[in-house]
Amino acid sequence: MAGKKVIITGVPGVGKTTVINEALAKLKSEGVDYQPINFGSFMFEVAKNEGLVANRDQMRTLDRADQKRLQQHAAQAIAKIPGNVMIDTHASVKTPKGYLAGLPEWVLRELMPDVIILVETDNDQILMRRLTDDTRNRDKEGARSISEHQEFNRSIAAAYAMMTGCTIKIIINSDHLLDFAAAEMADVLR
Repeated sequence: MAGKKVIITGVPGVGKTTVINEALAKLKSEGVDYQPINFGSFMFEVAKNEGLVANRDQMRTLDRADQKRLQQHAAQAIAKIPGNVMIDTHASVKTPKGYLAGLPEWVLRELMPDVIILVETDNDQILMRRLTDDTRNRDKEGARSISEHQEFNRSIAAAYAMMTGCTIKIIINSDHLLDFAAAEMADVLR
């Protein structure tokens, strides 16, 4: 039986990876296995080996042609992974020249997800999480800019669903309610 392909997205600082890890732990205890894949890690390793970037936060500043090539490489490699696959990525990437589709047509054609999950929360919560996360080097933005990015992600996710026939699920990851968000994600993944 073919596995399920699930794409999980969210703006930087929304807590996407934290929700994923909690949901995977719940599923594992039930005997439901998913291969967690970070799309950006596939791209970053190639870019780093080619000397294009020194850290992941520089990825969004790469030339569009380089980003497209790296996306294609990652999508082709991930599409070959058997079983249930959970792909942690961004619906869009905010670059100095505007929003870049995180899942353009050539990526979606390879992956053909069954569902796309958008992890969201209050813009002020995301802002506070970003300000207190010293493990990353993120651009400084206000709540209004974060709101615009979350709204853009909803719009572009709808376009992705039109192209693939997948469903879209929005999960809210509010402060102090991680268990609820993780349980909701686990329900979608079962």
